[in-house]
Parts: sequence; C-alpha cells; structure tokens
Amino acid sequence: MSTAEPQTIHAQLGPAFYDVVTPARFPQFILRYRNQRAAEQIGLQDLSDEQFIDHFGRFMPLQGSLFEPLALRYHGHQFGAYNPELGDGRGFLFAQYKDQQTGHLLDLGTKGSGRTPYARAADGRLTLKGGVREVLATELLTALNVPTSQSFSLIETGEALERHDEPSPTRSSVLVRLLHSHIRIGSFQRLAYLGQADNLEKLLRHTVRYYYPELDPDLAYEQLILSFLPEFAERVSEMVAGWMVAGFVHGVLNTDNFNITGESFDYGPWRFMPHFDPGFTAAYFDQTGRYAYGRQPSAAMWALCRLADCFVPIVDSEVLAETLSGFYSSMERNLARRLSWRLGVEGTDDDASQLSALVFEAAKASQIGWDRLFHELYGGHRPDKFADPAWRNSAELAKLADYACSLSSRQTKTAVQAVRAAPIISLEIGVVERIWSPIAVSDDWSEFTQSLHDIRAFGQRLRA
Repeated sequence: MSTAEPQTIHAQLGPAFYDVVTPARFPQFILRYRNQRAAEQIGLQDLSDEQFIDHFGRFMPLQGSLFEPLALRYHGHQFGAYNPELGDGRGFLFAQYKDQQTGHLLDLGTKGSGRTPYARAADGRLTLKGGVREVLATELLTALNVPTSQSFSLIETGEALERHDEPSPTRSSVLVRLLHSHIRIGSFQRLAYLGQADNLEKLLRHTVRYYYPELDPDLAYEQLILSFLPEFAERVSEMVAGWMVAGFVHGVLNTDNFNITGESFDYGPWRFMPHFDPGFTAAYFDQTGRYAYGRQPSAAMWALCRLADCFVPIVDSEVLAETLSGFYSSMERNLARRLSWRLGVEGTDDDASQLSALVFEAAKASQIGWDRLFHELYGGHRPDKFADPAWRNSAELAKLADYACSLSSRQTKTAVQAVRAAPIISLEIGVVERIWSPIAVSDDWSEFTQSLHDIRAFGQRLRA
C-alpha cells in the first residue's frame, strides 16, 4: 500500500523566494474532477471526496507538508518585453510530496486560489471553463506522452466572474496541478535583475540538488552552470518535440511559463491544430504569431538564452551560447523519435528522421487532418487509396504510407488493430466547445466525463 511522503523542500530556500499568502474563501465547493491516478502517484489516493474539498478547495494544510501556502516570486519576458511585476498572482505552492515510484519531488500548486501580492488589478480567480480546458489539455498531452503537469483536482467555487473573453457572468473554479517544480526561468531572471548574486547561486544549487540527480550540486559554480544548461535544454527539447508531434500550440511561451524541469504547464489559450499549419496560433492577442505552432522551437530557444543571460557575470557569453548550441539538433532528434512512436512504428534514428521529413511533407501537401494522419497510418497500416480520395489524390501521402509500411510495428497486430478500430481522438476547438456547451447550458457533465474516459483509453492503447 502506498504511503504519502510529504515534504517542505521549497520552504528551505527562505523568504527571499516567496511570500506566505492566505487562500480565498469560496462560497461553494463542488468537486468536478479528481485525478485518482495522480493521487496514487503521491500516496493520497485514499482521501475521500470531502477531504479533497477540504485540502484542495478550502486549503487546509496537508499534514507534514507546507504549513502555509507560498506565492512564488519571479519575473519574466512577456511577448519579448521584460516584466518585473510578475509572480504568482492567482496561485501558490500548496504542498510537496515524493513520487511513490521514482522518489522524485512533486509540487501541488494552485490556479484560481485568490489574490496575492502579485495579483495587480486581477481578481485571482479562474473560470470554470478555464479549469475544464486545462484538465482536457493535460489529459490529452499525457496520453500523447508529452512532458506535462497533471491536473490534480477541479472544484467549482460558486462565484460569478466577469471576463471579456467569455460570456459573463461566468462560473468560477479552483484548480490544483501536480508538477515536478514550479521554479521557472523567470525565477532566475528576477534574481539576476535584482542583483541578488548569492540567491541566484543558491537557487541553481537547489535546482540541481532536487531536480537533476545526474549532476553534482556541489560543483564549482561556473562548472555547475555549464553542466546544468545543456541538461535543461535537453529536457526543453523533449517537451517542445512533444508539442510538435501532438499538433499542440501552448499559446503563451513567456519565460515565466518555462519551468526548470521541462514540463508543459499553465494552460491558457492553448489549441490543437486541425491540420498542418506553421502559422497556427492559439491566442487571439498573439497578432504577430510570435508563439505560432511552427515558431515554438525558436521561442523555446529564445527563452533558454534568457536563462543563460542570468549567468553572464559568471561565465563568458560565448561559452554560455555554446552550452545551448545543440538544442535544435536535439529537438529534431526527439521530434523524429516521437513521431515514430505516435505512428506506432520503430527503426533506427535515420529511419525516424526520414519518416519525420515525409510526415511534414505529406501533411503540408495534403492538408489531411493532423490527428487523422496518425490514426490512419498507425502501426504501418496502408490506407486503401481507392476507397479514400485523401490518399488517392496525394502523392506525398502515398510516399509516406509506403515508407511507414516498410518499418516494423512497435506493437502486436492486435494492439495496432485496437488503436485503428477506435474513434479518432481530437481536441480541436470545436470539440472543446462541444464538451463545454452542455456544462454551460444545463450543468451536464456527461460529455466531459466521456471525453476523459476516451482520452485515457486512447493513451492506454498507444502504450499497450
């Protein structure tokens, strides 16, 4: 039986890194979602629904973990402009636990839990629709093997919120996420901006000690920087490659939205693209396409460079740049491997690289649905070109199919057939709105519940 192992590791950094805050008091608590799989991961699977509400709605402290919530301090570049007035404005670090399988540290952090010193003019709340969207995004990205936070709980809180991007008044919620760390690139940027050299070194050693067990946190400072940056860049390349294969657009790749363990988190205006389109954007306010689908790798590299900037007083800028020079080749390698995985085939890295080139060539030329492409080719299956005009009329799709069929399936024939026999799983914007509509109109959660079941079943089939 799993036993919870609560931790207070982040508090050891000291008050220069956070502010103790008080959670909002909500008028109502309705548990709309609990992630039992995530609860098992940290030994909290035996909590009742009422205990979930007590701890993740009323925020009664979990025994042995943080006694008070901590709003983390950070800065960041937002759409390229530096903002020194950031920080946890509507969330906080609530608790920490050890992963029951790996022993790694995990955070329970909030979204919509009330105003903090960094809330500025905002109300510190989260709309229920925003919470539902985040649950959906994290579930599908998990199914597609993308490094991501997990939505831990979603509780409707009984307030009426005014929002310019939703019909208002709209319903409120508070979400709890499970993530390895809420330390961000912006956490380092703040310390560099304020000239807190000692705290900058302290944060880096803390980061390596608890999140990079392959590195020695007691190395000389300069060597530690040069060891950490390429390892972090590798993790970010895995995450970005995962987005690209999923057809996912995060929407807001500001430096405060890159955490130091390389996991996608804080889902706002995200979208899954319907078909290949490098210019596809998620945020209506991203009018220049800075964070469009095809620009996500360069946005990640830009963020990594801003982290490296923090250490220029310690290490020469050219040396720092060299530590990040392998990012794009690493991202392309990870992208190719992940494409092969999603297609259910396997081979050498050269095979994966060739397959990757053919996928993007075929997707661009044919404009076939992104999710449909992977579904119909899964396991090296050759679609009937006479039965389907999409395959009959595209030489690029035919070439891709020929190559995919020449590779070995990574699953048994039965497992491949199970994937192909199931409906295509997609979270294009129309699907998300279809899931939300019955909740908004008649408080009918059946479509949401069924969608979560289908997404998890999809993930299980891909891993069979």
